[in-house]
Amino acid sequence: MNQTYTRRHLLSRGVAAGAALAVPAVLGGTARAAALATVDMEQVLLACQVDPPKAGEDTTPGAAAHVLAVEQALQAKGLLAASLVDGHYGTSTLDAYAAWQRGLGYSGLDANGVPGRTSLTELGTGRFTVTRPVSAGSRTDSYGGKLVNARTADMLAAADAMLSWSLTLTQGSYTSSNPDSAGTHDGGGVVDVSVSSLSTTQRWQTVKALRTVGFAAWLRTPDDGFAYHIHANAISDPDMSRPGRDQVNDYYFGRNGLANNAADNTPSAYRMPLTWWESYQRG
Repeated sequence: MNQTYTRRHLLSRGVAAGAALAVPAVLGGTARAAALATVDMEQVLLACQVDPPKAGEDTTPGAAAHVLAVEQALQAKGLLAASLVDGHYGTSTLDAYAAWQRGLGYSGLDANGVPGRTSLTELGTGRFTVTRPVSAGSRTDSYGGKLVNARTADMLAAADAMLSWSLTLTQGSYTSSNPDSAGTHDGGGVVDVSVSSLSTTQRWQTVKALRTVGFAAWLRTPDDGFAYHIHANAISDPDMSRPGRDQVNDYYFGRNGLANNAADNTPSAYRMPLTWWESYQRG
């Protein structure tokens, strides 16, 4: 006998708006496709950076329903315990997603627990569709002779265009050659920018331009234990190393991205609301 599944009935069984649970088998193919949830990849990537390092298991505003759908799919694959399906993209979810990536044959940065477009789309088969996909693009691009991925190069070019001086990188991405970087440059999306020829005001204006297009950027000084330079992380870069993503968490919570967890010392005139490249492009 056919049954009618009302919205009230589904909600009474714990199906929150935007969450993805199995669609009743009585639905036909067209209705089943229409019933699939959508997962915003941009929101999931934001949670991947913000959730794992923070104390407690609070969810990231705007991301919880999308993360929950991913976790439900991982649970269905036998990779995540039901008790951890909570909309918080913590270390257990990172580990479960990395296992999913390895099961697809990925390794290295492609199995870092951070969703890529292909693995997320595959995970969603029959459960959810992916919206607002994000890609790092080619990993062999360069900016001023320093190795970066295509997404980072585009972001740097956009920030560069806002300034009357040129951005010069002292360190690019995908390199572990500098032990002072503590692993932040091991993956994609992280660069250091020279400021040796700039005035103090120009240095802060450069920080502002980088933040405007979606970098977590800070001016490093001798007081921090470094020669003057700007350290910048391309928020939501799916190739970013774990230490780099942890710095995005610091930026999200108004800290300086250093081991001392001090407050961000950027003057208020040069701060920008948190954004990322794809959001910036949408205006």
